[in-house]
Parts: sequence; C-alpha cells; structure tokens
Amino acid sequence: MTVGNTFGSLFRITTWGESHGAGVGVVIDGCPPRLELTEADLQADLDRRRPGQSRITTQRSEEDRAEILSGVFDGQTTGSPIAVLVRNSDARSDAYDHLRDLYRPSHADYTYEAKYGIRDWRGGGRASARETVGRVAAGAIARKLLSHVAGIEVLAWVSQVHTITTEIDPVKVTLEEVESDPTRCPDPDAAAAIGFAIEEARRDGDSLGGVVTCVARGVPPGLGDPVFDRLEADLAKGMLSLPASRGFEVGSGFGSVVMTGREHNDPFIPGDSGPTTSSNRSGGVQGGISNGSDVLFRVPFKPTATIASPQDTVDTSNVPVVLEARGRHDPCVLPRAVPLVEAMALLTLADHWLRQRAVDLP
Repeated sequence: MTVGNTFGSLFRITTWGESHGAGVGVVIDGCPPRLELTEADLQADLDRRRPGQSRITTQRSEEDRAEILSGVFDGQTTGSPIAVLVRNSDARSDAYDHLRDLYRPSHADYTYEAKYGIRDWRGGGRASARETVGRVAAGAIARKLLSHVAGIEVLAWVSQVHTITTEIDPVKVTLEEVESDPTRCPDPDAAAAIGFAIEEARRDGDSLGGVVTCVARGVPPGLGDPVFDRLEADLAKGMLSLPASRGFEVGSGFGSVVMTGREHNDPFIPGDSGPTTSSNRSGGVQGGISNGSDVLFRVPFKPTATIASPQDTVDTSNVPVVLEARGRHDPCVLPRAVPLVEAMALLTLADHWLRQRAVDLP
C-alpha cells in the first residue's frame, strides 16, 4: 500500500511522478465550480519554480508547460477533479548511472530502499524536488480561488542565505521587489551578497542553506480547527513536507523564549471590522485559529545535499566508497523554494477556508 501522496481535507491534492519519468503532475479534488481558470493561471507560478532560471540554479532545462487534462470546461472549473500534467523533457538519466549501487549522503536513497525494497536512482525519483511541480500547479489554483473569493494574498521571499540576513518589513514587501533579483531577496544589498555567496559555493563544489519568510495577508479570523488541526500545525506539516526543509516557526517563533509574557502578548485594540491587535508576535494565529492579522512564518532549508566534492559513503553491499557526484543541481535551493513555500501555504489556507465555510451558518 502506498500512502503519503495526498495533502488536504476539502481542498485535496495528490501529486504523482518521478524526476526522470515521463512527467509529473497533480490531481486536485474539491475545487469549487465556476472558478475561471486557464493553463496560463498555472504557468506564472510554474515559471518561478522551474529549473534553469539563472546562473545560481540548476541548469536542467525544463519548460514545465502545464496541461489541464480534466475538471475545466469553457474556461471554468466544473467541480470535478482537476488533473494537471507537466511532461519531463530534459531528463538525462545517464548522468546518474554511477548512483545505481551506492547511497548519497543526506539523500533519501537508503531510506527509500529500506522502506520499499526498491528505489528509482535516476535523480532521486519520487524524492526529487521535481515532485513539487504538482504542488505549485495546485497552489496556483488555490491562489486564484483565495484571491478572487476571499481577498487573501500569499507572498514569500528569501530572508537569509548562510550568514547573510535581511530584515524586510513583511507588511510592505511586494512581489515586484521579490522578483527583481534571481535570489528572490527583496533587499538589494543582501541580494547582491547572497548572489555572490551562492556563486562562490558553486565554484567551491559546495552548497548553502537559508530561510524563506512567508506572509499571508487578508486572512479572515476563524480559520483553523482545534485541537489537532490547528492552522499553524497544518502549515507546519505542509512546510516540513517540502524537500530540504528543516523547521517551521510562526510569529515570534524561537525568539519568544527570551521574552516575558508582558513583552510577548499582542494587545487587542478596536479595528474597522472588529478587534485587531497592535502587534503581531502571534503571527496571526492564536489557539490554532487565525485572528485576522497577517499570518507570518519562516521555514529554514538545509544546504543542497548533492555537492561537487568527494564524499564518503557506502554502496548497496555496505562497502565504503567515495562518491564523486555528477548531474545538475542547485548550489542553493532557497530561490526556487520561494514558490514552493507559497504553494503549500495557499493549499493549507484554501483547505481551511473551505472548511470554515462548511461550519458557518448562512
């Protein structure tokens, strides 16, 4: 039995495909009918995720053209499952022949084989970040739904790479600022330093990690379900399901441990449409339910596991060997992780928005 490929409750997705298979894609179930939708709506986010965007990303050349196979008629969703296909066109499997009989350090090679007794060694198979194409396509549909019927906007950006950090006001940052540089860091000075550091790591046969920050604006109060389906818990599950992610913190996060309660509490004040808060150390979620403030969180990503330097490992016979990696890989996943973080946030919020509508009286 194969499980673990489906995410969500009412707005539910199932992704499929492998890095070097014929294609990758997703089936979206639960999208309401009569939502205007075309393949162009998906393409904008897929273009932000695709490889070969700049010198600081993998040079695998994929157009990542979305094909909607079902669930849309006359430019509108029908309410039936939406199937999306993206074909693989630049898979060079022979570059991975040397990985048939060994386990790459910090990859899923050994763990997949330990679980299933078989693995696709061509680019990591199902464990490859290529799987996230389906998530981004589904996230684009969730974005269209949330922006048109709920006024919710989700935006992420690179806030740290290695030791280079930036403090951008999450209330003011714009998509244009994020997309103005290949690093997807909206701070020009930090972006220049990050770009240089990634190039240096590539030349040195190494890789770098960092942090993506994400804000969801316009989230109404009331999204999230106690106790085990808290909004931040489902966001955390979505983020930690992303390849190379290593954590999740909402609002003040780990910084809250050095504050007192007096310092940390968000005072309520009167707002135009009800109570609001004068600060947002809760990150827009209290008791697992959105409070109407911006939902703000951060996701750290590890350095890319595949590096162009010799590494000690073992082969499938448990004999020590030295791995000389080949193939095309990102020296830093952060720039391409931005649309992935947005996608999982959009999918989580769309699911909880529909769940809230299901419990609200007219």
